[in-house]
Amino acid sequence: MPDLETDVLVAGAGPAGLLLAAELALAGVRTTVVERNPEKPPYCRGFNLNSRSLDLLARRGLAEGLVAEGHRVPHAPATGMPGPLLLDGAATDHPFSLGIPQTRVEEVLEARARELGADLLPGHELKSFTQDEDGVTVKIDNGRTIRARYLVGCDGGRSTVRKQAGIGFPGVDARWFALLGDVECELPYGVSAGPDGRTLFVIPRPGYVRIVVREDDPPADKDTPVTLGRLQSQVDSVLGRHVELRAPRWLTRFGDAARLAERYREGRVLLAGDAAHIHPPAGAIGVNVALDDAFNLGWKLAATVRGTAPDGLLDSYHTERHAAGEHILANTRAQVALEEAGPEPLADLMRRVAAHPGGNRALAEIITGLDARYEPGDHPWLGRLAPDIPLRGPETHLAALLHPGRPVLLDLTDDHHFAAWSPGIDVVAAQSTSDVRALLLRPDGHVAWLTTGSDGTGLAEAIHRWVGDVPVPATA
Repeated sequence: MPDLETDVLVAGAGPAGLLLAAELALAGVRTTVVERNPEKPPYCRGFNLNSRSLDLLARRGLAEGLVAEGHRVPHAPATGMPGPLLLDGAATDHPFSLGIPQTRVEEVLEARARELGADLLPGHELKSFTQDEDGVTVKIDNGRTIRARYLVGCDGGRSTVRKQAGIGFPGVDARWFALLGDVECELPYGVSAGPDGRTLFVIPRPGYVRIVVREDDPPADKDTPVTLGRLQSQVDSVLGRHVELRAPRWLTRFGDAARLAERYREGRVLLAGDAAHIHPPAGAIGVNVALDDAFNLGWKLAATVRGTAPDGLLDSYHTERHAAGEHILANTRAQVALEEAGPEPLADLMRRVAAHPGGNRALAEIITGLDARYEPGDHPWLGRLAPDIPLRGPETHLAALLHPGRPVLLDLTDDHHFAAWSPGIDVVAAQSTSDVRALLLRPDGHVAWLTTGSDGTGLAEAIHRWVGDVPVPATA
């Protein structure tokens, strides 16, 4: 007999695992998270939430507090561009990037998951698992066995879950490596160039700086620990002089490898975050795409566990997020190529596009994932994250309607034309200045159906596809 039974076991308590646990628990699904580290690491990997992540978190009421704590930057992080990619006018409710420690984001997500009833087990590492048609049996490192209906690997780029599920991880190996060090020193912030033109980046952090420098002649074993002496020698080599580095907090190595899981689902096993994709760090996209995966998966997996999911709903996670992963790999690799291209014609062309206001905005949306569209259609909102339009009704903004994590039919007609759907699905009647008269919102806020009149054509099919079998009014 297993030592513990749960509906969903999540391996990994990073941003993807914690948000997924919160989403599942919000839907009433028994959720357990195992994390191999007994304590949080003493360093912080990232410091950026982009506009897309803030828009998604706002659909659960989680963005406002983070925005109040963080530092707003009016452009998207990007590599290889001659100037900033401004977010003013972009398709977002948050036209800025937010400087905030990833550790703080994880604290907020963990508190949310625990508050909703998820169980978190630090110091428990998944060692192996077997799956059958009814569930997954997982062995963890202390000899305990956990039985779950589904297993989700959020356990990083070297994912044990992905490997043991037999899911391929094709892509390209790293061509170069860089050293990252959180240290104290007297180097000025920004880009420091040496006499031969090589550069290093010095990024201000609270009480220290983050140094990033390309590594000459990296070791054959890329897992060789980075020492302060190694980082010091690389910095001295670039600058052509000695600047003492002190008090290291975190030293690591990263490269520009890019890989994407062949599939995000294998039976009752799924992948999210770095377990599903790794890519160059251009655009500071890592934590953000992990949150995007979890937000897409959570409601679909919850409906599947509850037995209310329509056919194909869980498979749509792979369809939508694997395509998004392909885009992320393409645009991060393109940014690196632009940075390295110098005055080459293609790089010059892209920089000229970025200098045009329309091109600048389009590139900002692509790099941050704001262009994500899961359903093609004639109206620009269809398949996109619905904008947080102001409403006159029980809620004053659209995003607040999604806080419970349920699908919503928003009726903006003057005569509440779609109220008859209420026995089978949540209907909210409100008023708005938008030309849209009604729209079906998935729990993740993406628009599954809309009309600019009172015509309900296609609504029943959309509800059947994304929500399941509900009573259909005779007038539909």
